Amino acid sequence: MGIDLVTYSCSLNSSTEEIFEKLKAIPYGFLLDTSLEVKGLGHFSFLGADPFMIVKSKDGVTELFAKDDQNSYKKLDTFHSNPLEVLKQLAKQYALDFKSLDSELKGIPLIGGMVGFFSYDFGRQLENIPDIALDHLNTPDFVFGLYDVIIAVDNKEKKLTIISTGFEESGKRTLKRASERMKWAKDIIKVQKVEVEKPLTEKFSVLSELKSNFTKEEYERAVKRAIEHILCGDIFQVNLSQRFNLSANIEGFDLYKRLKKINPSPMAAYLNFGDFEIISSSPERFLKLDADRIVETCPIKGTRPRGENKSEDEKNYIELKNSLKDRAELTMIIDLERNDLGKVCEVGTIGVEDCFRIETYPTVFHLVATVTGKLSEDKDFFDLIAATFPGGSITGAPKIKAMEIIERLEPVRRGVYTGSIGYISFDGRADFNIAIRTIVKKGRNYYFHVGGGLTCDSDPEAEYFETLDKAKALIEALGLKKENKI
Repeated sequence: MGIDLVTYSCSLNSSTEEIFEKLKAIPYGFLLDTSLEVKGLGHFSFLGADPFMIVKSKDGVTELFAKDDQNSYKKLDTFHSNPLEVLKQLAKQYALDFKSLDSELKGIPLIGGMVGFFSYDFGRQLENIPDIALDHLNTPDFVFGLYDVIIAVDNKEKKLTIISTGFEESGKRTLKRASERMKWAKDIIKVQKVEVEKPLTEKFSVLSELKSNFTKEEYERAVKRAIEHILCGDIFQVNLSQRFNLSANIEGFDLYKRLKKINPSPMAAYLNFGDFEIISSSPERFLKLDADRIVETCPIKGTRPRGENKSEDEKNYIELKNSLKDRAELTMIIDLERNDLGKVCEVGTIGVEDCFRIETYPTVFHLVATVTGKLSEDKDFFDLIAATFPGGSITGAPKIKAMEIIERLEPVRRGVYTGSIGYISFDGRADFNIAIRTIVKKGRNYYFHVGGGLTCDSDPEAEYFETLDKAKALIEALGLKKENKI
């Protein structure tokens, strides 16, 4: 484009939460947060707000919004074409050349770009899935803000960098715009430190009981029906979930802070996107695309709870490590992911790394693998999404048939749950999680799903209790004990 980006760097003197407190009242604020460092999953957190453009899609209709003179968002255009093509054209319009970046910016994977989510139900725009489950929350299939200013926090080096690209709605990029927006961001960061508030526990009360869309018996019957599909040869494996909900008077970002304290994770996120908020403490990477076009996906299959003491903890760890069922389940999903990546990656580049490693989290152990490939020169991130979404670790195999069975067995649509939250940088790099351990807030109502993978060897009661193990941190963050869950 012929001009440099405007950047500002300083030592990190505040936590990401303290910085975001100064952003959270601004429309479409986001925090992509590495609150627990796990090998290979990065060490940057990203913050932003006030996008110059918003793109939303639902049921095949994609809408584009831009800021007006009153600083609110007005509709610019409506598209009935392939929604990924709309995103692709926007990415081209605001593209930055990675090779032209200075070395410091090359080390920061998001320098401005699209930040948001694909819901699980976006898969309906990619594949022919029956329309049976109730669309209770009516959340969009995807929402992305286009952010010209990014605040990047290097958690390892304790360094904060602000990047201002100078982009505006028209696609123009000027030094004047970049400088003005840098001043805007610096002024926010320099706002006097937020006064210490009352402890979160004092501001929090639950307004209703925690309810599930299944009883224990109903969930176990659904597991049995799924196993019947496996024994009949319809599928090899499927992921089944239940949804919980309650009402509470805690604010969304306060809940995020509670969840982060209880269950830090490497792919956490908080999005305040208008009439709903997303609070995520996900441990799982769905897709990463780097500057060398290397693609990485890290499926999780296999979970055990952390023990109440050292002996029990070690017992659960060894049990997961030696579980033939969980290893077989992960192997099936590795094969599925290799097949998906093979649709868009160069021949001979698909590989598996760190297979059957165990990752340790505050409430659970997970069995994980890493599948990699090199994206073909004629493909981009949107082709990659079309080939792989939603992630196989949260559907089953074969994927489309598993999704059909999920639609018949789960009473309500998943929405954001098991979709993906993340970013697409203007220079083409991208990173997205699998939206598990994720809560959606609408008004005073909070909703979250928990699930697990099923094979022919699954025990229905054990599968039910595994979902509760995964829900432990979410239940505690919402002010309840696991024992009084429903």
